[in-house]
Amino acid sequence: MTHGPIRLTSAAHARLRPATEARITGGFWAARRHTNASVSIPQGPRKLESAGNLGNLRAAAGAADTDFTGDFPFQDSDVHKWLEAASWQLADTPDAELAGEVDRLIALLAAAQEPDGYLQTHYQVKHPGRRWQDLRWGHELYCAGHLIQAAVAHHRATGRTALLEVALRFAAHIEETFGPGRAVDAVCGHPEIETALVELYRETGERRWLDLAAYFVDLRGHGSLEPGFERGGESVTGGAYWQDEVPVRAARTVTGHAVRQLYLLAGAADLATETGEGELREALERLWSAMVSGKTYLTGGVGARYEGEAFGDAYELPPDRAYAETCAAIASVQFGWRMALLTGESRYSDLIERTLYNGFLSGVGLDGEHWLYVNPLQVREGYEFRPGDQSARRTPWFRCACCPPNVMRLLASLPHYVASGDDTGLQVHQYACGRYAAGGGAVTVAGDYPWDGRIEITVDEAPAGPWTLALRIPPWAATAGLDGGTVERPADGWLRLRRVWSPGERVELRLPLDVRVTGADPRVDAVRGTVALERGPLVYCLEQTDLPPGVSLDALALDPERVPVAEHRPGLLGGVTVLRTHGRVRAAGGGAGWPYGAGAGEDSVDGPADDPVELTAVPYHAWANRADGAMRVWLPRAGGGAG
Repeated sequence: MTHGPIRLTSAAHARLRPATEARITGGFWAARRHTNASVSIPQGPRKLESAGNLGNLRAAAGAADTDFTGDFPFQDSDVHKWLEAASWQLADTPDAELAGEVDRLIALLAAAQEPDGYLQTHYQVKHPGRRWQDLRWGHELYCAGHLIQAAVAHHRATGRTALLEVALRFAAHIEETFGPGRAVDAVCGHPEIETALVELYRETGERRWLDLAAYFVDLRGHGSLEPGFERGGESVTGGAYWQDEVPVRAARTVTGHAVRQLYLLAGAADLATETGEGELREALERLWSAMVSGKTYLTGGVGARYEGEAFGDAYELPPDRAYAETCAAIASVQFGWRMALLTGESRYSDLIERTLYNGFLSGVGLDGEHWLYVNPLQVREGYEFRPGDQSARRTPWFRCACCPPNVMRLLASLPHYVASGDDTGLQVHQYACGRYAAGGGAVTVAGDYPWDGRIEITVDEAPAGPWTLALRIPPWAATAGLDGGTVERPADGWLRLRRVWSPGERVELRLPLDVRVTGADPRVDAVRGTVALERGPLVYCLEQTDLPPGVSLDALALDPERVPVAEHRPGLLGGVTVLRTHGRVRAAGGGAGWPYGAGAGEDSVDGPADDPVELTAVPYHAWANRADGAMRVWLPRAGGGAG
């Protein structure tokens, strides 16, 4: 692949630019992308057919006399996201069968499009004559945004214009419809169009699309949508749910629906990158910091509330009620990468790494065909199965199938989130094995990260003069090994190696993969007095399936005197490094039948001190791949107080 989801213009005000060549060729992420390419993406058309998405397009095209199928007005967006995923995959690995499926769906979209450019089957088939009348829930601009992103991906991957022409016709219709003095002067209830329009500007060079994106960002927060909603028994007041209560530049924290918020901020970051506007950039930095400091789970997941799929208040991070939607993790990665390019700061890629390995990757099963919509950090014994999309059980597909094709498109385009370049050289943000070219040079990254901390970077190409290879050192590594020596982590996280390089020179970086016993800020009340286990970028959890018979996960406390030991097990969960440690069974709280009483908040241990329970912690991203059952990230410590 030579171009990914972001292609900055020559005038962009970015500190860094995406790699011009990016290929993941081996290791951890190559294996997950292989499953995505061989299992997840190929099953997409079948799933879209059985769910009715493709039938809706045929009905809109007049090729079938059927009603609209599906519970949501945004059914088309699943098709668009799959097309984007398939396009990035074709750019990576040509495949005649996949290309044929892509062409078939593009033809179907072209046939369904109205003569004036409008394209959304919910209103074409089910509610003709009601276009643009329900901006809060209609998702018309949201669907248009995903269509545009798919079209840009297809054009970059193949050089062909069939889908781009469909997207341009729809974009022109939107331009004619929206704006001061036009038929509609309001924003969409679900942001997405903003980042898509900026990328359409980058692809076509037409300033009109950047201006249209700016219009939508600037109008957001001025109350163009009716505040609050009540739907299906769920009630939310105010405009925060839609990010229509406070303008982006004035906002102090992330709020409302997590995916909506982060898609909006990704688009605003694209806009700030192309315009160079300082006030918008400052707002984006402030909002990202607010998200990280009190509204992000240890796994990188975001969204504490089922109600409104919302962020919740600062430090409101309950592990068992965590919503942490897979799409929200993806949106966080997209926003973070744009901020990394805009500012050049490593902290954004620090969070991207955490999110990719944990809160994002947990959303897709190891088999590539079972999914999680929500990603809790705890599932209790006797969990009451929640039917539908919001279950803590892996599911073959969803009624609201936004997450699976979203996972597919991120994995297919993942090489373009690894490296960047600037006038001084190349920066490696993520240690995914492969080849990356940027900043006038090219490198090959090799190793067995995240299982092994040894990473080898070979400089394949470099200019004749001094050139900088910058390696991101994660914040959990106070020091790192470099070519047999030891270096302190730089204050800004970038280990810059500047010299004259010769092709074939190698650098060996060793990141310390010591097991970390991590606590939480005491303001996170839900996990006060508990700890989590981490190793490198991975968060670990305990699953009921790994416990001895008769031992309840809910009754266990971690033995604080035992140091967890890492052990690689090639035959487990596709090959993972587990953490072996010990725990003890806690005594019941306030007595039989009543969980409260004097001393009930203090842990006590049943059994003799020399009779611990052996524990095996597995990477969080691999949970729920073997059996249904209890799971826990945050663990109480024996004698360590309430948990």
